[in-house]
Amino acid sequence: MHELSYCEAVLEAVERRARGRQVSRVGVRIGTVHRIVAEAFQQSFEIAAVGGPAAGAVTEITVIPVMGHCMECREDFASADPAPACPACGSLDVAVDGGDEVTLEWIAYAEGTDVDSERVHAHSHGGE
Repeated sequence: MHELSYCEAVLEAVERRARGRQVSRVGVRIGTVHRIVAEAFQQSFEIAAVGGPAAGAVTEITVIPVMGHCMECREDFASADPAPACPACGSLDVAVDGGDEVTLEWIAYAEGTDVDSERVHAHSHGGE
């Protein structure tokens, strides 16, 4: 998947929740495994949102790290690299977990709507 595909999935969830209300900002949690670039995600979101309730909305991305476990020295660590080396011993024999989620976290609505913002619970797209 690439930015536009993730944007379309997030946009679909936003539009379902917004029910026609104008959206000003969207919070998204994306795992580091997806290698998303925030600026590219924003541009793709803008393209996908044209003409809908999220047109012009700003995306705020939180990148979620992978959790690593070194099989050599048993070090547990978080990493922004989806295929990390152990920071303690440098080993490449590392088991990784997580960092593959795509989650719509919150929506902020434009001024004048009946709701300012809402937290979104349990809407996630797991790994590929």
